[in-house]
Amino acid sequence: MSKTYSVAQDLKEAQAFVDSLETYVQGDQVYGSVGGGWFTGGRMPALTAGSLAMRLRRLHVLQTQLSGDQLEQLAQIEAKRASVVKAWHEHYRAKLEREVVSRLDAMRPFFEEAKTDPKLAVKVYGPEVLRRTIAEEALIALEEMGEDVKDLTLKAKAADSMLRRYVKPGEFAWAEALIPAYPRERFWWMYVEPNEPAK
Repeated sequence: MSKTYSVAQDLKEAQAFVDSLETYVQGDQVYGSVGGGWFTGGRMPALTAGSLAMRLRRLHVLQTQLSGDQLEQLAQIEAKRASVVKAWHEHYRAKLEREVVSRLDAMRPFFEEAKTDPKLAVKVYGPEVLRRTIAEEALIALEEMGEDVKDLTLKAKAADSMLRRYVKPGEFAWAEALIPAYPRERFWWMYVEPNEPAK
């Protein structure tokens, strides 16, 4: 993630995601693509239920920064997502659950790197912040759907236990504008950095 943040970019990406959401939810893949995988202004992030949840939740938290037209667009995006979730509830739930597992499992190589090559771990921590954050956003989305997330929460806590071994307090990982969306208590990994290699 960049140290800059744009609500307009989040809104654009959320719109692109939700426009492809019904097709994505019916497919087998956890990670989908939008418009052939390319997006105006750069490569489009992977379409996942968790990535969409992340953008929509922080747009709501930061909605005072949105214009009237943007608020209307956000409401339309939310309505479209709600319609897809209602029509494909079990598919949507399964996508979110698989995404939590996939993103947490994808952190394992980082734990190995942090143990064997702390210098490399310092350089590659950024993607781990994104993985862990989207996993949490997917958990929040499942909670909001009224799903039981006990087992997934235990898996997340196990990953966090591993992660805590290799980090120390640090600055907020993303743009300061996003701090209101990410309270330290729940998103603690966004406020740490990898331990410096021993000299």
